Amino acid sequence: MHGIGGSSSGAIAAFAVAWERPSDFRKVLSNVGSFVDIEGGYVYPERVLASDKKPIRVFLCDGRNDHRGFRPDGSYDLKWDWFYQNVRLTKALTAKGYDVNYTWGMNLHGQKFGGAIMPDMMRWLWRDAPVSLDPNDMVERSFRGPAAAPPNKN
Repeated sequence: MHGIGGSSSGAIAAFAVAWERPSDFRKVLSNVGSFVDIEGGYVYPERVLASDKKPIRVFLCDGRNDHRGFRPDGSYDLKWDWFYQNVRLTKALTAKGYDVNYTWGMNLHGQKFGGAIMPDMMRWLWRDAPVSLDPNDMVERSFRGPAAAPPNKN
């Protein structure tokens, strides 16, 4: 039931944690993940393809206008193209048969798009979690736990 997620460098860190500790974290939320040449982060697609499949579920989102790999001198470096590297990782996960979902927007590198779709990402990641049908289960029906239960009028 544990998941981990993040944005930008936090997204690749979350993926790395789940990759190395799938017994503890099986759900990964990645928003504008920095799977680029920061400490060799662009190698994850090859790692995914070369490794045994791990029991993780991954939701990635990014924008077509995220950092696109143009260096200060105007040259293009695909290892620094955030969008391209997220697509590469998605393709590797899909090819290997992972439970993966992704969505691409037109956004820049930031939180707006991921924040807007956060509820959908969470629902997808935990879509098979148990659901209580007990109408008196106030823990399930509340964001604040048992203290949020209304007074018993019986």
